[in-house]
Amino acid sequence: MAYLADSMSDMNPADELLELTRQVRAQLARHIAAGAWAAPGGATARSVIVPFDTPVGDAVVENVVDENGDVGSRRRTLEQIRADLGDCTRCKLSTTRKSIVFGVGDPNAPLMFVGEAPGEQEDKRGEPFVGPAGELLDKMIEAMGWSRRSVFINNIVLCRPPGNRNPQPDEVAACKPFLDARIGSIAPRIIVALGRPAANTLLGRDAPISVLRGKFHDRNGVRVMPTFHPAYLLREPDKKREAWADLKLVMAELQRLGIAPPGTPRG
Repeated sequence: MAYLADSMSDMNPADELLELTRQVRAQLARHIAAGAWAAPGGATARSVIVPFDTPVGDAVVENVVDENGDVGSRRRTLEQIRADLGDCTRCKLSTTRKSIVFGVGDPNAPLMFVGEAPGEQEDKRGEPFVGPAGELLDKMIEAMGWSRRSVFINNIVLCRPPGNRNPQPDEVAACKPFLDARIGSIAPRIIVALGRPAANTLLGRDAPISVLRGKFHDRNGVRVMPTFHPAYLLREPDKKREAWADLKLVMAELQRLGIAPPGTPRG
C-alpha cells in the first residue's frame, strides 16, 4: 500500500478519504473485470468466490447492479434455485417420480440436515422425511432444541428412486449442482449428513459411515457431522446412543459458535 501513502501524502484528510475510496472502488472493479467477486475478508461459510456470470444452475450467488451502477453480488434465494430446477428431466428419475422433493425449513438456518433420497411418503407429499424415519428425525431435532421449521432438511437427490433403491451415480451427479446451490444459498454453519451416501457425496469420500461419524469434517468452510440415517436407527435401535453422541457434538459446536437453539435441548 506504499503507493497509496505516496500519492496522498500532500492531501488534506477529506481529499485523502475521497482518493482512498476511489482507489478501493477501482480495485473492486478490476476484480470484477478479471472474472471473480469476493466478499471482503476472504471466503467463509457465508462469503464465496465464484466466476462472474456463472451459469444459473450452478451459481450460489448472482451479480447485481445497484442504483448507482455499482456491481456486487448476493446469494441466490431458494425460490430462484427452485425456479431454475423447473420440472426437472435431467435424469431418469423424472420418469418414475410423483414429486420433486426440494427441501423444507428456514432459508437462513445455521443447521442443515442432508439425507439420501425421498421415499414413498416423501414422493407422495413432496416433502422430505415425513415417513417413520422422518418422525424419528423430528424427535432427534427437537431433542437438540430445534424444530423442522428452524433447520433446513433436504436430500442429495430430489426424486424418489424406484423401489427406494440407492441413487445411482448419474442421478447424484444430476442433482449435485442443486444441492451445492441450496447449501450456498442457506449458508449453514453445520451440516448433519444422514447416512453413508449423503456423507460421501458431501465430502467427496468413499468410506463407511462408521469411519466418518463421531467427528467433524470440513466442506468448503462448513463443518459436516456424519451420523446414522434415521431409517437405519429404526432397524438398529442400539445405534441411537451413538447417533445422539454425534448430535451432542453438533450442539456443543453451535454453542461454541454463539448460536443458541430456539428451544431447550434435552441434554
